[in-house]
Amino acid sequence: MEVILLERVGRLGQMGDVVRVKDGYARNFLLPRGKALRANAESKARYESMKEELKAQSLARKGEAGKLAAKVDGKNFTVIRQASETGQLFGSVSTRDIAAMISSEGAMISRTAVELNAPIKSIGQYKVPLALHPDVEVSVTIIVARSEAEAERIARGEDVTVRAEDIEDAEADAEAARERAEALFDAEEEDAEGEAKA
Repeated sequence: MEVILLERVGRLGQMGDVVRVKDGYARNFLLPRGKALRANAESKARYESMKEELKAQSLARKGEAGKLAAKVDGKNFTVIRQASETGQLFGSVSTRDIAAMISSEGAMISRTAVELNAPIKSIGQYKVPLALHPDVEVSVTIIVARSEAEAERIARGEDVTVRAEDIEDAEADAEAARERAEALFDAEEEDAEGEAKA
């Protein structure tokens, strides 16, 4: 189906472009949300009469998105969730959770603005892009942790999914290897001294 875009649509075109899209995409997304009109003679005449008004609306929305972007760009948000020792969440963090968290800070955004390919399912630090307007994109950092203290450790760059026993075992293994290496070098030095005396 051919449609006339009433606003810029990412990866599709600019306002006023006549583009060919799949019928379902046009019927289920573009037309109901007022992002496009069917491309026919009547719609083209209607678009020409609305053109200046649409440009003004787009500029106003872009200005609002710019103000919103200044509020949230680069901010850190912490999500506390229950998780296993390996860092697997009992549940997930979705676009709805992220949008609600950002909105609770005073910057109202919809969950459709959060560009998360798949829900977050493990502990860690994630950069999440926000598309506030087709021309305005920013990102926020989401820290997923089991507690506030753990969130601070993640923010510092520590790996919190490693268990304390594993760290102790690794340190003990490293110490044993160091001792074996020292013993080996001491033995080589003794051999070298013995050969030098002979």
